[in-house]
Amino acid sequence: MRRIAIAIGDPNGIGPEIAVRAAIAPPAGVDPVLVGDRHVIDHYVRRFAPGASLACIDVQALAPDAFSPGTMSPAAGAATVAYCKRAVDLALDGEVDAVVGCPHSETAVNRAGIVFNGYTGLVADLTQTPRTETFMLLAAAGLRIAHVTLHESVAHALARLTPALVMATTRATVNALRTLGVNEPKLALFGINPHASEDGLFGDEDARITVPAATQLRAEGIQLDGPVGADMVLAQRRHDAYIAIFHDQGHIPVKLLSPLRASALTIGVPILFSSVAHGCAFDIAGQGIADPKAVLETLALLVNT
Repeated sequence: MRRIAIAIGDPNGIGPEIAVRAAIAPPAGVDPVLVGDRHVIDHYVRRFAPGASLACIDVQALAPDAFSPGTMSPAAGAATVAYCKRAVDLALDGEVDAVVGCPHSETAVNRAGIVFNGYTGLVADLTQTPRTETFMLLAAAGLRIAHVTLHESVAHALARLTPALVMATTRATVNALRTLGVNEPKLALFGINPHASEDGLFGDEDARITVPAATQLRAEGIQLDGPVGADMVLAQRRHDAYIAIFHDQGHIPVKLLSPLRASALTIGVPILFSSVAHGCAFDIAGQGIADPKAVLETLALLVNT
């Protein structure tokens, strides 16, 4: 049995609903503990399982009168961060084996005055791991894609790309896959430009960045193909994981294969942390119709590592 903390995410989004519904009927081997404001959690327990007793860590971060499903607010954004921090602290203290983060609103958090571009960077900070060594591995439907860069403009991402950053992402991916039970992973590295620059026809970025990174990684004994065009290598589907350079290179194929059911593992940090790879869905929050499958599949992924 693995004890897994579920941080409920933005309390005004669908996060607490899908967290409670997953905790009511978790996958085999999961002992869930909900992390969030008790009054928010109790609201959904009364709706979906009246009288049920679910394990809960009460984080008093949102005033009851600020609980307003369907409303994006700075107060809810600040609460989201407080829930995540408490859950990560539980993992660092060994009180839980892993953490699942439910959907957040980057806009709400930033309007609360907290610089935030997703759970990956936040978990890096909370675990005192350099952000340059912390990455997202998106997983769903048998497809795993790690990301060298994430929530930033393409221009900014390109400006900070280096062989060292590509190598750090790949090494973190290898370590994560071994934790997931893939002992000798076979990886493929996407090119920066279409067709991995087509021997310089479409730019010199791959020659300067991904090619030397791949050469060094293979010298270290890592089984890595590429750099190669993302479209071509994904069509082959013969690798255990792929290294994407930019956000959309990795997110689009995973979400096409498995809409609303992907898991976003934060890799390179000393705890097991995964968020669900979809948003707060404020338009349906509080209506009792949100699908908890992403939380359930993320719990199942973590319990089997």
